[in-house]
Amino acid sequence: MSDSATKARYRLFSQNEPSLPVFSRDWWLDAVAGDDWDAAVVEDKGQVQGALPFCLRKVGPFLQITMPPLTQKLGPWLRCPVGLNPQDRLSFETRMIDGLLQQCPKVDRFYQRLDYSTTNWLPFYWQGFDATPRYTYVLDDIRDPEAVFSGFHHSKRKNIRRSTEKVEVRFNLPAPEFYENHRFTLAKQGKKISYPLPLFQRVCDAVYRNQTGCTICAFDAKGNIHSGLFVIWDHLSAYDLISTIDPDYRNSGSSSLLVWEMIKHLSGKTVRFDFEGSMVKSVERSFRRFGAEQRLFFALEKVDSPLFRFVQSIRYVLGRR
Repeated sequence: MSDSATKARYRLFSQNEPSLPVFSRDWWLDAVAGDDWDAAVVEDKGQVQGALPFCLRKVGPFLQITMPPLTQKLGPWLRCPVGLNPQDRLSFETRMIDGLLQQCPKVDRFYQRLDYSTTNWLPFYWQGFDATPRYTYVLDDIRDPEAVFSGFHHSKRKNIRRSTEKVEVRFNLPAPEFYENHRFTLAKQGKKISYPLPLFQRVCDAVYRNQTGCTICAFDAKGNIHSGLFVIWDHLSAYDLISTIDPDYRNSGSSSLLVWEMIKHLSGKTVRFDFEGSMVKSVERSFRRFGAEQRLFFALEKVDSPLFRFVQSIRYVLGRR
């Protein structure tokens, strides 16, 4: 889709609003969604009061608003007036979200994941959405790395100290090499990589150009990559977007070391570190041992197509067999 007047307005807003999360920036959406994104915008006296970027794609026969790849969250951005009491704040949120949703195109399915700071999903419920609770784990303040390190479980601290004797940490591994390592380590586990190299290259180019992301990897003396991270950040939070671990070196402690090195690297650039969460029990346990706190967020879905709902039910039944 070409830039509409609203999308052009959103681009200008994105380039001038410092509080907008990295996942909602126009350059991020260009990298992960190409032309397949647009935005709803509510203004008052020439100032944006609410904005909702979205990815619009035809998936099979169905038109969907869905999450772009490699994107943790989207959802509405609201400029809530200062000094509102709780009742007026909720009224403002409802009015803004209603206005934003009215601007969105009619689709067979609408799916987005919200930021954990959005705790009020009632306006979406009143518009016919369902919500699925999900969890992420967050270190709320990484500006004092030594204080963060002291909050790690003793097993994490031990693994990190031991790993420093086994591997060398290097930043800024080129995108093709990082991608190949991720593909290779997944193949060892019988899994396939879920995103293509051209997409990852575009994302890397975008975050390096905007100074909001980097790769980091752990190498042993023989040149083997034990683990790697691709982390992006904005003014408020860093996000552990992609993690790679070679199963042959899983016990080297290098993945914990990389998290620690990234925290030190980012301590002067942002405030929080978001592990991006996982519903996998062993992964969740690892995140907790960094001293990270659990945060609840919502995945919202609205299905207006009876045919899509029927297809969903068939897939669910087949998946349980």
